[in-house]
Amino acid sequence: MTDDFVVDVSRIRADARAKMESGPVTGTYEADRDRVVAVLNDVVATEVVCWMRYTRHAISATGIDRAQVSAEFTEHAKEEWDHALRAAERISQLGGEPDFDPATVAQRSHTDYTATPDGELKQMLRDNLEAERIVIGVYQEIIRWLGDKDPTTRRVMESILEEEEDHADDLLDLLGG
Repeated sequence: MTDDFVVDVSRIRADARAKMESGPVTGTYEADRDRVVAVLNDVVATEVVCWMRYTRHAISATGIDRAQVSAEFTEHAKEEWDHALRAAERISQLGGEPDFDPATVAQRSHTDYTATPDGELKQMLRDNLEAERIVIGVYQEIIRWLGDKDPTTRRVMESILEEEEDHADDLLDLLGG
């Protein structure tokens, strides 16, 4: 078997120097950058809505299991905000503008914002588990769509997906399932 891998460093250097304004996006980037930015902005919106829902639930939870459930919601809220920031950073790297516009966040989100009544911990858990399952399905689709066209964005989405699956598992445990 022969190894036919050859790198044309001179060409790569010339291309890098000629297109400095493109930042990390090189000529070998195969995805539709504008479409990836739009998809990631929907991810930002989704994560902001999840952050808001978890935060509200953490604050408004009442009842005998409040401490444990509220702590879990608080932890998840922090991680959802981190997901939004990671997606926004990738948008910026791709030359796009992260969209945190409150007027459109709810419309672009894959999940709903639910304001469950304060005393209904089980319903809060179910609402959040439903949202996590939606996000998991959507993010799996995004990862498949990206494939090898944008491995960096795919890895960002894979790392977020892993944490979303952990959230769903935590919520299922709290529900006794």
